[in-house]
Order: sequence, then C-alpha cells, then structure tokens
Amino acid sequence: MPIDPSRIRNFCIIAHIDHGKSTLADRFIERAKIVSEREFHNQILDSLDIEQERGITIKSQAVALPHTTAEGETYLLNLVDTPGHADFAYEVSRAISSCEGALLVIDATQGIQAQTLSNYYMALEHDLVILPVINKIDLPGADVARIKEQILHDLGLDPDEAVEVSAKTGLNVDKLLDKIPKVIPPPKNLADRPLRALIFDCHYDPYRGVVVHIRLFEGGLKEGNIIRFMASGAEYQVEEVGVFRIQLARTGELGVGEVGYFIAGIKTISEVRVGDTVTLRDTPCTEPIPGFRQVKPVVFSSIYPIDSNDYEELLKSLEKLKLNDASLTYEKDSSVALGHGFRCGFLGLLHLEVVQERLEREFNMNIILTSPSVQYRIYPTSGDMYTIESPAEYPDPTSIDFVEEPIIKADIITPTDYVGAIMSLCTQKRGVQTNMTYLDQKRVELKWTMPLAEVLFDFYDKLKSISRGYASFDYELAGWQVTDLVKLDILVNGEPVDALSQLVFRGSAYARARAVCEKLKEEIPRHQFKIPIQGAIGNTVIARETIPAFRKDVTAKCYGGDITRKRKLLEKQKEGKKRMKMFGSVELPQSAFLAVLRTDGEE
Repeated sequence: MPIDPSRIRNFCIIAHIDHGKSTLADRFIERAKIVSEREFHNQILDSLDIEQERGITIKSQAVALPHTTAEGETYLLNLVDTPGHADFAYEVSRAISSCEGALLVIDATQGIQAQTLSNYYMALEHDLVILPVINKIDLPGADVARIKEQILHDLGLDPDEAVEVSAKTGLNVDKLLDKIPKVIPPPKNLADRPLRALIFDCHYDPYRGVVVHIRLFEGGLKEGNIIRFMASGAEYQVEEVGVFRIQLARTGELGVGEVGYFIAGIKTISEVRVGDTVTLRDTPCTEPIPGFRQVKPVVFSSIYPIDSNDYEELLKSLEKLKLNDASLTYEKDSSVALGHGFRCGFLGLLHLEVVQERLEREFNMNIILTSPSVQYRIYPTSGDMYTIESPAEYPDPTSIDFVEEPIIKADIITPTDYVGAIMSLCTQKRGVQTNMTYLDQKRVELKWTMPLAEVLFDFYDKLKSISRGYASFDYELAGWQVTDLVKLDILVNGEPVDALSQLVFRGSAYARARAVCEKLKEEIPRHQFKIPIQGAIGNTVIARETIPAFRKDVTAKCYGGDITRKRKLLEKQKEGKKRMKMFGSVELPQSAFLAVLRTDGEE
C-alpha cells in the first residue's frame, strides 16, 4: 500500500568537501535501524571502493528512513547524500531535482566555503526549502556564534533556525530528525494523475539488466505495469519495484512522492537516460518533467586499451559506466601509437581519475590515457570557426587567424593570512583579478578570471598547500578569450609520439617540454644505443634529454699492450651501434605515458 504523501519528506544533504555529509547520513541510518549493528560501517552510503579509500563521496546515494518523532508521528524520510567536490556538481544537481528540501551542512570550525555557496545557490534555483545545520560542534575550534553570523550575512537565512549537531558523536541528531518534517514540505499529492517519474540515476546489474532510480512526481507504479521512456520511446514490463534501504528492498509498488527503483529486464543500455521521464504506455502523461541541463565536459582525454583486442570490452564498460555517471561523454578515436580507443569528456581532473580507477577496478580494464586538454576554438584565415579537443586535430599554424580558449570565473574564499600567496599563484596561472571582498575580519573572497587550461592540472593542489587546506575554490565557465596556442610535439629517437603531443600556451611551452623530457628520461629503459628525447614546436626543438646507451666493456680482455688494439675494438662497437640505431625502435612502457600525465601537476 503506498504511503500517504503528507507523511513523506524528500531531502538531500549538501555541503562543502569534508563538512560531514556522509557522517551525518551514517547517524541517520543508525537511528532508523535499517541496518544491523554487525553490518554497519562508516560511510555506509559510499558504496564504491574508491569512495571508501579517498574518504570522498562521488556518487549521490538515496536511502529511505522510517522515523517516529518525539510526538509519536511517523514519517518516511527519503535522504539523498551528495558529493562536495566541484567536479561532481552535476551529481548534486541531479539529487537536488528529486527533493523538496535540503540540509545545508556547515563546519563549525571552517565556516561557509566556496562550495557551500555554490550548492546553496543551486538549491535555491530549484526552490528547495533550506535548513542550515552547524556540524562538528564537539571540536575545540568550533565557533558557533561566528557561523551563525555568516549564515545571516552570507546566506540571508535565519540563524535561529540552524540546528547545532555533532555527526561524529551523534549529539542533537534526534533533534534534527524531528525538525526535518516540520521545516521541509511534503510532496504534492497528485496520485490521481497519470504516472510521471524522473530518472535521477541508474546502475547496471549483470544478471537483471539496468536498475532505474526514480522519483515519482505524479501517479503510481506497480509491478506488471508497462512503462514508456519518453525520450527513447522504449517500452518495458516492470518486473520489480522497491525502495532503497542500503540494499534494494522490494515493495511491489511506489506511490506519488516516493523515491525508489524498478527493474524491467532492460538490456539495451542506450534506451535509458538520466533526466528522462517515465510514464505508463496505456495512460501516458502529456509532457515530460523538465530534465536536467545537458552537461558540458570541460576536460578531454583519450582512453585506449593496452591490448587492442580489448576494444569491444572497453566500449561495453564505458556504456555501463555512463549509466551510473551521466556526466561522462565519449566518442570513437584512433592513434598511430595506441590503436583504437575513445575520446572522452570529463568535468574535471578528479572526475578523470575516478573514471580511470572505476574502469580498472569494476571492469578489470587495462587502459592508457593521453594527456588531458580543453576545447579550443580555431578561427581559420578562410572559412568558419570550428572547435578542437585534441592535439591531433590542430591544423597548420599558417592557416590560423587566431585561437580562443575557455576561461572560468574562479571564486576563492581564504583566511586573510594567505591572500598574497594565493594572488601570486593566480597571476602565475595567467589570472586577472576582478573583485576582492572582506567577508569578515578573518575571511576574504577573491574573484578571478583565468584560463581553464591553467586550472586543470595542479592549481587546486597548490592552492590547498599554500593555504594549509583553509582556502576553498569553486568555478564556473565564463566564455572565451584569444590565446597564443602552440602544439608541443614530443619526439623519441626522432619519431613524434602522437599520444604525448599537447596543446599549450606559448609562454609555458618551454617549461612543459622540459618537464616531459625529464620525466621520459627516467621512465624509458636504456637501450644498446643513445636515445634522444626532444620537445619541439613545429621544426624548432626547445628541449632535449638523452638516454645514454648500455655500453659493453669490449676492451675488458685487453690488459696492457698497444692502444691501437683498444681503439679498433671501440670503433667496431661504434659501427655496430650506429647500424642498430638505424633499425632500432624504442618501446615506450605504459608507465611513461602515465608519468607524462602526472608531470603536468608537478611542474
């Protein structure tokens, strides 16, 4: 029997990185007793190994929590835990669009950070009711009065509404659970209308096909119903319906306002799309729910299987991963050095690393990634503007009038002590300061515009180390600007390696070429002949390293005697090496490609 919508509350937890979202979710799950003590562990909603290891949330996860308030009223609280990192803002937007309210968690020691603000504005755009939660009040550095001032000043919310909790110790968590039904509104009761449900996530089960995660806005869904996906037009009979209780819990039906899943034996992955609307075949709704904004990747890299026979397997793995990660885009690509692969688009460098690790762990793929790049606009001397994403597409420089690169608006919130060092870092990354606001005596908000390409690799790490982890960073794309772009080729033994080519700003080409050459010198094993490694722009070599040859001591058996005998042996050896060099080709180990990827972050 479906639950009365007035007893349902759908809410998400949003916050900056490390402000305690997943820990708070753990306490909620403990209070709801939906998991036995034996099976419970910290970060229980972070189901991926990589999430547990890194201590970050990558995937939004939903869970249905039964709760009885102190007054004896029972509610079903549908909680969606969300990521905090800027690369996963798309995950947050998907979670937000399936909720009526949000808990905005703020660290009592660090206060409001850049990501707190961007998630807060995203929740406001979706008209969510926001309940501020001040977490970590048990820490000695907690300053609740200062945080309440920030809530009033920075967010314009009522600080008296804020609930002070410690997610770690469980202090005041019951008080917060009781307050959620009072503050967050129930979903609208539209049970008499035709089914209209939003797909906010999916995952692939090798035995049962696609498991579709939905939020019902109108109507109800039962096992045996024949549903239709409005975007693809595909129709399926529903085999199983249920809710999330950490594991999938079968209920047989879902009512209006509920969050749950259904399984319908869907094997064709391309027919299911996150953001699509599900309705019934026989009584369809008139129009789809306004879907999510189409995600635009900002970082591009090509993925190739190490064994070219694994190409089909890699395609299947990417299809399954895209189900669970709607922000990943890919298209076919090929390279002279690495064979057939895929050109993939990511939301940032952390997103790229996560996709790489998930392909290796969950799908057992052995892969190589090329150096990441951003999208550039090429304006030729004749013809129309077009965009390129990889160095292989870069045209002859003489045919180009000018090139534009994407720029971002960066928003940095930092303690006043680190302002000077952060400004010099931004200047070094070709940034231009647009604003500087003192939020209070201790915090400054800096606004800069800077090229996205400069922020890609190591900007975030350097910012964290300069500010001892206190500065926070958020960005959004802000348009395009003209740049002086060059294609940097890496030549090994005189042969260009297309997978190592990079598009770089002319001013930083020398430093990048030096760093790559030095890294390759460490990674490529020595051969019987000398191997030159060169960085070149066009025909001009701008950096060079040489890997010395192995040298057999051919004069070992000559003790004493005539020097000409030794010379003769050395000359003979030199001739042999020269011949070998003519035929010799250099094998590049996978570690060399990976090392170049990391070089960019360590210049």
